[in-house]
Amino acid sequence: MAVRRSAGLLLFRRSGDRVEVLLGHMGGPFWAKKDEAAWSLPKGELADGEEPESAARREFAEELGLPAPDGPWRELGEVRQSGKVVRAWAVEADLDPAAVVPGTFDLEWPPRSGKVQQFPELDRVGWFDLETAREKLVKGQRAFLDRLELG
Repeated sequence: MAVRRSAGLLLFRRSGDRVEVLLGHMGGPFWAKKDEAAWSLPKGELADGEEPESAARREFAEELGLPAPDGPWRELGEVRQSGKVVRAWAVEADLDPAAVVPGTFDLEWPPRSGKVQQFPELDRVGWFDLETAREKLVKGQRAFLDRLELG
């Protein structure tokens, strides 16, 4: 069985002497009442034959409704998360969370009800200092924060 692969982009900005990262709270009913370890960098699965950087740009645009920022991308490597491999880059940029227009997905909800509902991929987006981001980010992606900090 082939390993599922995802790619994403971690935006960061400098605020005085500290670094902040942009995270999105995962949308849908499974994550609605969770905050700790319920946030993610904008990312998603690669289409067949798609280059990871292209997938990261596409997923950023799909999840946030805004184009991925220009600027030098810094490779953050790969992590294993929930049975898939996630590859990420960091780019320094600012973005107003109020400008985000999240993409949506369909889900049968409640389960086995036959009723399909639409949910936002990310139900809110925010900037967090690295310490707070470590609490909010899903555990599998926390290594990206360490790599950003060391780079």
